[in-house]
Amino acid sequence: MFRFHQVKHIFEILDKMRCLRKRSTVSFLGVLVIFLLFMNLYIEDSYVLEGDKQLIRETSTHQLNSERYVHTFKDLSNFSGAINVTYRYLASTPLQRKRFLTIGLSSVKRKKGNYLLETIKSIFEQSSYEELKEISVVVHLADFNSSWREVMVQDITQKFAHHIIAGRLIVIHAPEEYYPILDGLKRNYNDPEDRVRFRSKQNVDYAFLLNFCSNTSDYYVMLEDDVRCSKNFLTAIKKVITSLEGTYWVTLEFSKLGYIGKLYHSHDLPRLAHFLLMFYQEMPCDWLLTHFRGLLAQKNVIRFKPSLFQHMGYYSSYKGTENKLKDDDFEEESFDIPDNPPARLYTNMNVFENYEASKAYSSVDEYFWGKPPSTGDVFVIIFENPIVIKKIKVSTGTEDRQNDILHHGALDVGENVIVFKQSRQCDTYIRLGEFKNGNFEMLDVNQKIPFDIQCIRIYVTKTQKEWLIIRSISIWTS
Repeated sequence: MFRFHQVKHIFEILDKMRCLRKRSTVSFLGVLVIFLLFMNLYIEDSYVLEGDKQLIRETSTHQLNSERYVHTFKDLSNFSGAINVTYRYLASTPLQRKRFLTIGLSSVKRKKGNYLLETIKSIFEQSSYEELKEISVVVHLADFNSSWREVMVQDITQKFAHHIIAGRLIVIHAPEEYYPILDGLKRNYNDPEDRVRFRSKQNVDYAFLLNFCSNTSDYYVMLEDDVRCSKNFLTAIKKVITSLEGTYWVTLEFSKLGYIGKLYHSHDLPRLAHFLLMFYQEMPCDWLLTHFRGLLAQKNVIRFKPSLFQHMGYYSSYKGTENKLKDDDFEEESFDIPDNPPARLYTNMNVFENYEASKAYSSVDEYFWGKPPSTGDVFVIIFENPIVIKKIKVSTGTEDRQNDILHHGALDVGENVIVFKQSRQCDTYIRLGEFKNGNFEMLDVNQKIPFDIQCIRIYVTKTQKEWLIIRSISIWTS
């Protein structure tokens, strides 16, 4: 085992090398590789001692390049073990079984306003009885002020006692002794010292929360402590997860604001917790999360509309400053998210770049884009299994390209899938109706069609000069 001063000396040399090579072609990858190797050898998957905290401060960098470090991070930093923290249970009963979703909240004392109780209330009130069986809520009271924690625990236990007894609500605290150095940190982005301390501590708060929740459920969603929820948000999340079955993803976003509504696989939480600790002083947590997603090879944001969570706080937890941010994609009332059962998509239209057919069928905010279609061109959805459809909705064009709609077209449904020229297609179709102003919508389809549907076909009835965007295809099953 290297002595601490020897390890420190090595990192000082590496730090100088990094500075000298800023303008050269030699990247910081070597420094990061050696750093992670020493972290694995010296820390051995337990949390850092005082000397190790200083090493992290001296060697981490705020200019993270996701594509450059992806293999390094996946190979050398595959931290699957929990961080060694002894939590204080402030309000809880033993978790009897693993749930589908854990909702994590971290909260500190605010100079103005307190929205934590309203946030917890919204989570429970916007969930049905059946949904409540599948969720657990973990609240990390992360402030070091014990008097404030005692008051909050008393308020929480008085208002939500039945949820605590049912094992749906757990309140924890990570003691101050486990935190790294929070004073005298680097002032990246020219932030004032108190701002650097606040955001650095917040990263550690979240890391300890993620660490605790890593084995409580299959999935985890992070909320802030000043949020209200959409009705039946869990059902909407489950539908989205089902629609992405077989698709690789790291983070799904159900709000465009901050660290609100970000969904993860629980098996990724230990690695995310270690990542936040490793770079805790470098930048705000929502910026770090962008790098984390890229390091695990999800290049693009996967965000869903409407948003399921809305920021409701008026005063920030930092200095009580005003924070009026709102998510204009949020819908509080229950929205009917489509089922979109598994299917294969085909079109004979000329596809533009990577705007392929599958993007019109996804719940993600993306679309199909093709060059001007001709009479007889088709866009076909072939379901894996015959289905009973209640509702079909197809939207074409976008706000930016309002003329790229299907000007003349119809929608057909089919049965009797056959194999033709090495592809599957239906041999019988019935026309449901025509597109109007680029859109098609029909309710009670199952009452109009006497068979289980195996195919849906969008049929171009007249050649057009404009390109075609199919923004979304939504299917609701009975």
